[in-house]
Amino acid sequence: MTDDKSTMSSVEEDFENIGLLDVDSSLKPFKDHFKYRLKKYLDQKKLIEDYEGGLEEFAKGYLKFGFNREEDGIVYREWAPAAQEAQIIGDFNGWDGSNHHMEKDQFGVWSIKIPDADGNPVIPHNSRVKFRFKHSDGFWVDRIPAWIKYATVDPSRFAAPYDGVYWDPPLSERYEFKYPRPPKPKAPRIYEAHVGMSSSEPRINSYREFADDILPRIQENNYNTVQLMAVMEHSYYASFGYHVTNFFAVSSRSGTPEDLKYLIDKAHSLGLHVLMDVVHSHASNNITDGLNGFDVGQSSQESYFHTGGRGYHKLWDSRLFNYANWEVLRFLLSNLRWWLDEFKFDGFRFDGVTSMLYHHHGINMAFTGDYNEYFSESTDVDAVVYLMLANCLVHNILPDATVIAEDVSGMPGLGRPVFEAGIGFDYRLAMAIPDKWIDYVKNKKDYEWSMKEISSNLTNRRYTEKCVAYAESHDQSIVGDKTIAFLLMDEEMYSSMSCLTDASPTIDRGIALHKIIHFLTMALGGEGYLNFMGNEFGHPEWIDFPREGNGWSYEKCRRQWNLVDTDHLRYKFMNAFDRAMNMLDDKFSFLASTKQIVSSTNNEDKVIVFERGDLVFVFNFHPENTYKGYKIGCDLPGKYRVALDSDAREFGGHGRVGHDADHFTSPEGIPGVPETNFNNRPNSFKVLSPPRTCVVYYRVDESQEESNSANLGGVEESFAAADTDAIPDVSTENKEDAVVTDIL
Repeated sequence: MTDDKSTMSSVEEDFENIGLLDVDSSLKPFKDHFKYRLKKYLDQKKLIEDYEGGLEEFAKGYLKFGFNREEDGIVYREWAPAAQEAQIIGDFNGWDGSNHHMEKDQFGVWSIKIPDADGNPVIPHNSRVKFRFKHSDGFWVDRIPAWIKYATVDPSRFAAPYDGVYWDPPLSERYEFKYPRPPKPKAPRIYEAHVGMSSSEPRINSYREFADDILPRIQENNYNTVQLMAVMEHSYYASFGYHVTNFFAVSSRSGTPEDLKYLIDKAHSLGLHVLMDVVHSHASNNITDGLNGFDVGQSSQESYFHTGGRGYHKLWDSRLFNYANWEVLRFLLSNLRWWLDEFKFDGFRFDGVTSMLYHHHGINMAFTGDYNEYFSESTDVDAVVYLMLANCLVHNILPDATVIAEDVSGMPGLGRPVFEAGIGFDYRLAMAIPDKWIDYVKNKKDYEWSMKEISSNLTNRRYTEKCVAYAESHDQSIVGDKTIAFLLMDEEMYSSMSCLTDASPTIDRGIALHKIIHFLTMALGGEGYLNFMGNEFGHPEWIDFPREGNGWSYEKCRRQWNLVDTDHLRYKFMNAFDRAMNMLDDKFSFLASTKQIVSSTNNEDKVIVFERGDLVFVFNFHPENTYKGYKIGCDLPGKYRVALDSDAREFGGHGRVGHDADHFTSPEGIPGVPETNFNNRPNSFKVLSPPRTCVVYYRVDESQEESNSANLGGVEESFAAADTDAIPDVSTENKEDAVVTDIL
């Protein structure tokens, strides 16, 4: 692809020193595959540098294509090589393009300059526009410009087509950012949110309402990152934003581009990073409103999409990009830069990455971990190269960006840097975790839960490749399925959530398991954590977007914040625990720690014990057994105290664990000889572990104990004694009142 001998010489040297193979030597049999894709990446990058001035300049396509103000006029450009003639039409010319014909260059780019009239633009701000062109059959069609920055629809007309909107507000109406991006968090604690369905009322919520009403909730629960779904314009609301029609336009249902800027600026003012759910894996099949309307049967090199079956996703009913096409690369890379530069997003969550990585798109494919499944003729190297370019671009523009891949296949190298021949993502979503929890909650009795299988599922991730763990996301809430809380408590959530009466066994079990399922996922499942809007307080029921089958109702397409805000309802307990577990990471940074050691998965006791950072976690899943003087292993000797207790009364628990007890370690075996230690740990201490609880212990730095106590909060007196062997049995049947104040 290039004849530059000096470049090729350095490339050959890189081929013999592929960093990814040093990280995982079992990849060495696939060295030729990595050499091939690395060469394609370097060749493509070199061509972009030679002909476009570099990757970052190439990604400024929105300054050339679409509508842009230039000296004394508006210039409009559109790549449409299949068009025979082209015009620009809109409100400004009465939808008659006879006086606004466009000219085509050798690369298939149509352009026109519309001079100002009396010093004012001929196309008014916020007026409707479309691209009209004639294709080879002689028919004229009207399409929304591919690079349009705003698109709207007449809400009074059912199934009305969208219109492109020329968006160039005067300075007085243009939102100016006031706050800088906050520092990048050590580990992302992500609140996944959908602006449209964030209202407590059965309607579509706005960006400004979300900013003013929902962002403070997210901050109060100690999340540090917001991930916004459905930002890119999509004509079909029930697609959850995944069938994008207009890639550079914000979803007009929730407001204008300036409104979205207000939201992001408000988030930054609260110390929150903002990620965007970006969809570059496919495009809506909608011809009238979307990019697919530019496909009129031309060859793949003259289209955004592949032709034939390769250009169509049969399960998603959507179009698939041709990632080898120069203008497609310009379009998609520019799209990323547009959202970063214009709206100040702090990164992306790439949707549908598995579909991109393979020609089979993961359809009917059960990935077993065999490396031949990842590196073969089934791999779409063009898409891999695009993702490498995308990650290189994003991190060059914004070094503190966070970029996450939604990939279910587990492709090795996905989360390693591009310079190692990795694909360059910072994190991948740990997508197997929610499936395992749903299986357990739906299909297994409590006594059948395997501690070893749960632990293995949570820790099954590639060394040096970071994961974002989650117990449930929007996927688990979609119509036809239920949230974890609703699976656990079902119809009793309608009648038995009042604190004014004793909790039923179902509610007691449900709240207890909801807390420890989410916390175990956070603590053991990855280097980041994600929660979907409302699940932090056990939102009941499911999500169902307005559609013909439900009478176009918004009743199940909202969030019932009143449930958590009502003081006498038990939803507040799950919300308080969610806040506390996020605060625990804020204080101890255990998610960012590379130290993760599981010392015990006792299936008979139904107990999992592990260390993350310098914290010791004890999870008891047994439905009945309280363990007094339960011996657990740890690394460092010293004195330990309770850092977080899911059984505290403030979290809807029974207050069975004393928080003022000092737990002193005892040495185990021969130092440095793990097989002589207790559960391979050099020290141990004893604890009380009630059923269906988690208790976290932190090591007291006795030299700074006084200042630590001041920083972490007071620990009030309780019934517990320091000698855990002497702790009385305070099971559910023999509760004693105890004042429990979590140190957080």
